[in-house]
Amino acid sequence: MSISAAEVMKLRKATGAGMMDCKKALADANGDFDGAIQIIREKGKAIANKRADRDASEGVVLGKVAGKKAGVLVLNCETDFVAKNQGFVDLTEKMLDTALATDATNLDEAKKVVMDGRTLEEHVTEQTGIIGEKLQLGHYATIDAETVVAYIHPGNKLATLVGFNLADVDAQVAKDVAMQVAAMSPIAVDKDNVSAEVVEKELEIAKEKFRQEGKPEEMLDKIAQGALNKFFKESTLLNQDFVKDNKQTIRQYLQSVNKELTVTAFERYSLTD
Repeated sequence: MSISAAEVMKLRKATGAGMMDCKKALADANGDFDGAIQIIREKGKAIANKRADRDASEGVVLGKVAGKKAGVLVLNCETDFVAKNQGFVDLTEKMLDTALATDATNLDEAKKVVMDGRTLEEHVTEQTGIIGEKLQLGHYATIDAETVVAYIHPGNKLATLVGFNLADVDAQVAKDVAMQVAAMSPIAVDKDNVSAEVVEKELEIAKEKFRQEGKPEEMLDKIAQGALNKFFKESTLLNQDFVKDNKQTIRQYLQSVNKELTVTAFERYSLTD
């Protein structure tokens, strides 16, 4: 049967599939538009199943602010070639915008968010068929605070979110802290936010290290505590040296701006760590 260019373009706009794929889907569906969409979706499912064991370690990491809320979303693919495609970046951004406009706070909730009549997870499956690579939503997280900032490192492989306790934090100050999180990869805001399991593990590592060095057993607890304090300084955001001025910590930097200013939460995601 004859398939018009207008019908092909309409299907392409609706699905993002290539011109020839759209024309074939319409032909296979005998011109039925909804049937053609279903064919494209089924193709996506088939390719997704076929490539399920592939490694989707490339992708795009984006962060964005929406009022007092910020979110980071990761859309994974198999190759850097796909990740650098502007259409793929735009799709990731649209998914992030859509998820941020809902109450979704984690990956499972984000997958169920509806965009253009289909869930984000269904869009990923559909795009798998169109692109021909394994795609997956790899991560989604949000933070809420009086001031939030998002930083995307050039290349879209790393993004951070930071929340502050006060409103109207200076944009450069907020960016400085977000870039600190990107560069120094802290594990917690402050030492009190480090889990008991991590603290216990670090103490045991330190004790064993000094034990191997021949330090007296009765001194190990005290020496290990010193090592733990060093760990807190290197690994918790407020206690880290400020990368732009290592004569002060992040806590001191923030207090130089406003004595009450501090960080309440942060998120960091990198494809390359």
